[in-house]
Amino acid sequence: MAKITVQGKEVTIINFDEKDYISMTDMVKGIENGLALIEKWLRNKNTIEFLGIWEEIYNPNFNSPEFEGIKNEAGLNRFVLSVKQWVEKTNSIGIIAKAGRYGGTYAHKDIAFEFASWVSPRFKLYLIKEFQRLKEDEQKQLGWDIKRTLAAVNYRIHTDAIKANLIPAALTATQISNIYANEADVLNMALYGMTAKQWRDANPNVKGNIRDFSTASQLVCLSNMESLNAVFISDGFPQAERLTRLNKIAIEQMRILTDDGGIKRFKEKNRTLK
Repeated sequence: MAKITVQGKEVTIINFDEKDYISMTDMVKGIENGLALIEKWLRNKNTIEFLGIWEEIYNPNFNSPEFEGIKNEAGLNRFVLSVKQWVEKTNSIGIIAKAGRYGGTYAHKDIAFEFASWVSPRFKLYLIKEFQRLKEDEQKQLGWDIKRTLAAVNYRIHTDAIKANLIPAALTATQISNIYANEADVLNMALYGMTAKQWRDANPNVKGNIRDFSTASQLVCLSNMESLNAVFISDGFPQAERLTRLNKIAIEQMRILTDDGGIKRFKEKNRTLK
């Protein structure tokens, strides 16, 4: 569930069957007889035809014969149709009625945009703008989470290499922990120029660790360095030499990732992967 603000109105968006549904109820808040507008729109013949086409494209269980009967009645003075009746008679999925805290009438984004246009073309344009902004923000967050997860996976490769090559037998749990922390700080020093403790000392009021506040570029670089350090450890390079090598690699990779062209190429490639 998410909320966007459109021309001063807070509009709820929910996920239903892995699709975005926008609250039609929220869209008409503050408008006189707003809820009645939804059913008024639903009784419009053009609306019925639009909904029927949408359902036939996306809903394999749509009751087409029942829809034809409704379409033939639409436009007559005696024609009455509620959201509940439409859903029950046609087995539609484009419009749903939801009970509970965030209850109301919701429509698939395609249908919600059509309804918004009927309410106000200006409102529709702002609705689309805010919805797109929300989706872009979600993609950015998803991309960061994927990179953070990738760094965590590579960290396991890194720690396995440490365990297999750097931890002698019969060490205490504290000694083993210190070895892991020491090797983690090899990466921290190579990329950030400071140890985890130095970062905590410089940021005493901040929750989290140095990697939680990394940029996407830093996480990509860190992920690469964890894999490389695992190889260097397996090949028997001493720590000082590994640190020197990793620092040179970090400088070069961050230069590529953070120059203007690098950022553009990285973002374009990232969008393609998504």
